[in-house]
Amino acid sequence: MNQTISEAINSRQVIRFNYKGGLRTVEPFCHGISTAGNEVLRGYQTSGYSESGDPVGWKLFHISEISNLTITDELFSGNRPGYNPNDSAMATIHCHV
Repeated sequence: MNQTISEAINSRQVIRFNYKGGLRTVEPFCHGISTAGNEVLRGYQTSGYSESGDPVGWKLFHISEISNLTITDELFSGNRPGYNPNDSAMATIHCHV
C-alpha cells in the first residue's frame, strides 16, 4: 500500500479508500510516520464518509485503518491552502507533494 500511496502523491492522482466506516475520496499530499510512531497519510478529503460529519478538509489517516485503496484517473493540482510539506504531525516524511 505504501508504494501505491507514493505513486499517487508523485503523479498527483486522487485516491479512494474505505476508512472507519465509509468510502472517502482524497487528494494525497504527505505520507510518513507520525510523532506517535504510526504510518500515516495527510490528505485533503474532497468527498465521502466522515465520522465528524465534515467530509471535506485536511485529515490525517492511519494507514493501518485504510482498506480497498484505489488510484483514480482524476488529477489534482498539488496546491491547497493550509498545506505544509513539513507536516508537524510527522516525525519522518517518506513522500510529499
